[in-house]
Amino acid sequence: MKKIFLGLAIFASLSSIQAQAPVAPARPKLLLMIAVDQLRYDYLVKYRKDYNAGLAQLLAQGAVFTNANYEHAPTITAVGHATMLTGASPALSGIVANEWYEKEIGKITTSVNDEGSEMLGDNRVGATPKRLLVSTVADEIKMSGRGESKTIGISLKDRSAILLPGRMADAAYWFASENGSWVSSTWYMKELPKWVVDHNASRPADKFLGKPWTPQWGGAPLRTMTSKPDTMYYDGVEKSPFGHDIMVSMAQLAIDNEKLGQHATTDVLALSFSANDTVGHAYGPDSPEARDMAIKTDRALGQLFAYLEKKVGMRNVLVGLTADHGVSPIPEVNIARKMPGGRVKDKEIVAAVETALTAKFGPGKWYVGKSPEQFYLDPALVEQYGGQQVRAVAADVLRNFPHVYRVYTREQLLNGQTGQDMVGRRVANGYNAARGADLVLILEPYYLFGATGTSHSTPFNYDTHVPIIFMGAGIKPGRYHQAAAVNDIAPTLATILEVEVPAGSMGRVLAEALVR
Repeated sequence: MKKIFLGLAIFASLSSIQAQAPVAPARPKLLLMIAVDQLRYDYLVKYRKDYNAGLAQLLAQGAVFTNANYEHAPTITAVGHATMLTGASPALSGIVANEWYEKEIGKITTSVNDEGSEMLGDNRVGATPKRLLVSTVADEIKMSGRGESKTIGISLKDRSAILLPGRMADAAYWFASENGSWVSSTWYMKELPKWVVDHNASRPADKFLGKPWTPQWGGAPLRTMTSKPDTMYYDGVEKSPFGHDIMVSMAQLAIDNEKLGQHATTDVLALSFSANDTVGHAYGPDSPEARDMAIKTDRALGQLFAYLEKKVGMRNVLVGLTADHGVSPIPEVNIARKMPGGRVKDKEIVAAVETALTAKFGPGKWYVGKSPEQFYLDPALVEQYGGQQVRAVAADVLRNFPHVYRVYTREQLLNGQTGQDMVGRRVANGYNAARGADLVLILEPYYLFGATGTSHSTPFNYDTHVPIIFMGAGIKPGRYHQAAAVNDIAPTLATILEVEVPAGSMGRVLAEALVR
């Protein structure tokens, strides 16, 4: 009898344990991946009291990684967006810059330009993700064989709309300032869907004609929009909070018309808010314009989350948020507060290198590159005179130029001779053997190219330190202070969604933020 009672007690105990065991959260119906272009991590702290909507919700209910960085250089838009859902740095992704000199075609190309495709909604050459060499989380969802899943990318910038979702996206839409319309390319479809055509016909960007950009805290307008619907006006929309307005309205239409969150397996909506970047370049991170853009981002995300709550239910949405890079303070602002900083004239650097190479090897148009940080030399001349010797001469010139911190030659980068410190590791991760430059140049911290405004691209923390936030079922809210990398986003999302980790992923699973 005692054995029977003992057996019953054990059975009851096991049943109780099983009843209390955590149940794995249901697979999300929608992955909402948000990139906010040029959102430095410190904006989340600096302007925290100003947030009361989307960013506030993410900070309160999400897993917030406070020490997340890009582990590559250059830190620029195309490269950042190509990293988020692939987990791959340029060494593997093949996206080495916004534009680079492509030896196969003998000219500068953009990261998404594709002469084999056509633009839909415009008459220019199309844009596609064909130069992206690896899969994204969205691609892996589609390849999982679980059933129909839709992936849509939307941004004001073509490279952001295209590279973030990946090669198998059902559509990518970006804003054409030439005509104020949303466009796409034949990579995705033969013609724009009716809902996009109808939306363009309503002239969604025109409602801001002549409208003042008033900061959230009130007072005098920061700027007033022009009153003529032309390229200058549409370009101005992209450089104001009104860019967020047209982004959110386009995203809402995509949710409705593409029935996102209503398919057999997880859908993906990849949104990149670009206006923060264009404003930040012009006015710098310490400006009232940058502060207001951060606040308006909070409001835009709040509007989007409220819409998703009605349409899908936020309990069914997994949210990821990050940025593609940070930004340097404006040099003149830094100097005024007794910090280092200054401007370097790229034309002087190019002239000095060409003069030295002509004196040593003979005349020629030696420099063919687009970016002064990524120094491309004419392949025919380099081959004629011996690549290693030519690059060594050019490197010596660059190293002796004022405010140049380091110069790496192609040979050093391919042979792993970059050093093991932070800068060397990040430059090595940013170098792709097939598409990499002859020389990579790093200026001293807070020095930059360009006569006005500010920029980004360096391996220094003001350019690499960005937010990583996850929110939704399966996520443990809190602040996580251990080191993380943007490369970690893809394997973490793949683990939650139970799909294969993208092919080029270089990151780790951020298991500390996951419900087990």
